[in-house]
Amino acid sequence: MRKLSLGLLLLTLLLIGGPLYMWQFGGIDTRGDWRSADRTIAGLAPVPSETPAAVVQVYSARAFNWRGIFAVHAWVATKPANADSYTLHQVTGWGRPALTSRAGTPDRAWFGSAPTLHATLCGSEAESAIARIEALLPEYPYREHYRAWPGPNSNTFVAWLIREVPELDVALPSSAIGKDYLGGSVLAATPSGTGVQLSLAGMLGAAAGLREGLELNIGGLVLGIDPAALGVKLPGVGTLGLRDGGRSRGECPPLPTVAS
Repeated sequence: MRKLSLGLLLLTLLLIGGPLYMWQFGGIDTRGDWRSADRTIAGLAPVPSETPAAVVQVYSARAFNWRGIFAVHAWVATKPANADSYTLHQVTGWGRPALTSRAGTPDRAWFGSAPTLHATLCGSEAESAIARIEALLPEYPYREHYRAWPGPNSNTFVAWLIREVPELDVALPSSAIGKDYLGGSVLAATPSGTGVQLSLAGMLGAAAGLREGLELNIGGLVLGIDPAALGVKLPGVGTLGLRDGGRSRGECPPLPTVAS
């Protein structure tokens, strides 16, 4: 009984320790005003006027206000070949429908939080992915619905899209609460397609995959091991590792320089 009590205490400390750390040291403004929040461009997206190739990128950033203590917000940006702008595909709580596809700047700060780039596709691979994404958008089952916890939310959408688009070989951060929401399903492939996931309405579950590593989901908060980063996954914090376990591939070639 004593060992069980100690185990429960340790688990509780792990679950609340990460969010408490982010609250105190994560640089998250829990009282921010969205009207004045930072929307600085990070310079992570190829400039359309200089990049004729098709581009697809996957981003996340800390959620706005107090939600950022626990989770990130994810979105996908696409630019067809020779297009002069990007389209941002994302789910928000204020959108009607919740899922929107609108022209915008992919790498702009998310209301005070700098974006993190998780993947870049370019050229023919991006063209194939864009065709799939555009065909799939009307089929997203929660277009009209948003629920911050446990989903469906922005991370539910991006995880669903990753599952459906083979070119998007991406593992979302463990702090992407909602990525494990499977609706009425209990068992599915992990978003990267490299493993198996068990989930009870996104509130309890587990996952094991080559890209995701090992994850235990308790109340939407994830504990786990990330072999790619040689690190651990902590609730709220995400991955703490010895190396960058992310994957951003397909550098986009700029327009050739014309000699004068």
